[in-house]
Amino acid sequence: MFDVSNPFSIFKKGHAMNTDPPVIETKDLTRRYGKLDAVNGLSLTVRAGRCYGFFGRNGAGKTTTLKCLLNLLRPNSGEARVFGLDPQKHEVAVKSRLAYVPDAVAFYPWMTVRDTLEYLASFRKHWNRDIETDLLKRFQLDPNQKTSHLSKGQKTQLALIGAICPEPELLVLDEPTSGLDPIVRREFIETVIGAYQSGDPGSRTVFVSTHLIAEFEGLIDEFTIIEQGRELLTMEADAARDRFRKIRARFPQTPPELDLAGALQARQSGRELEILANGNSESLLEKLRVYQPEDLRCESLSLEEIFVVSGILKKANAGKP
Repeated sequence: MFDVSNPFSIFKKGHAMNTDPPVIETKDLTRRYGKLDAVNGLSLTVRAGRCYGFFGRNGAGKTTTLKCLLNLLRPNSGEARVFGLDPQKHEVAVKSRLAYVPDAVAFYPWMTVRDTLEYLASFRKHWNRDIETDLLKRFQLDPNQKTSHLSKGQKTQLALIGAICPEPELLVLDEPTSGLDPIVRREFIETVIGAYQSGDPGSRTVFVSTHLIAEFEGLIDEFTIIEQGRELLTMEADAARDRFRKIRARFPQTPPELDLAGALQARQSGRELEILANGNSESLLEKLRVYQPEDLRCESLSLEEIFVVSGILKKANAGKP
């Protein structure tokens, strides 16, 4: 059995430096569909024991990147390594150490839930029956029900049970909460990640591709945002929250024209002002205090908010020489 009483805590421990190869590494990875660059010169490094977020809008190139890592697609150029191995040359060695849940799940329709899990287990050297039993109960899946009668959300739950029970070193999730009821999403994520990580929290790695970032806010250690196949931003989650801040100010009267050079974005509505700061919140706060605001607040952006403003960051960087 596993403990999911506080699954978030296991991601906040320090990560000791080691010389092992990254769990995932790409260098200038490029994959084209005709003239379209779905992935364009992408470089990633994911270390063991991390929960790594891979964020981007639909069509940004997330799924194509995952398929290159799993040798489901061949890149046009660049390199992809998983556990330090080339997935094209060492496909069995790579896939025996990971589990993958795609955004669209399908099973043999004549099999029951039990048949499906037995089938999946037959390909694995290890299978944790205690986790299987517990998750079937938590998700209220009937082992005797045919997979053809399962809803989309239930099929996703079944796929995740099949991915976690082998207790792989790497869990790759592509939009894992798609099709799930929003009410149960958070508990579902905590349960699944808790089940996977509790066995060996120092070495098991989660690589989650999603645009529903708020649901993984408390889990992510590090993230990359991609747009049109290119890396837009890669940061440690805590460092990003410290760098990107929202400042709100309210003045006794409409303020004069303010010098807000360095602000990522500024919006004024009457006496109220909202500023997005990019690593320079203290200097902006000093400028605002000169005008003696009635109220002045500063707070970190969530990862979802950082994702939303990343487009502004791209425009700001584009204007630099």
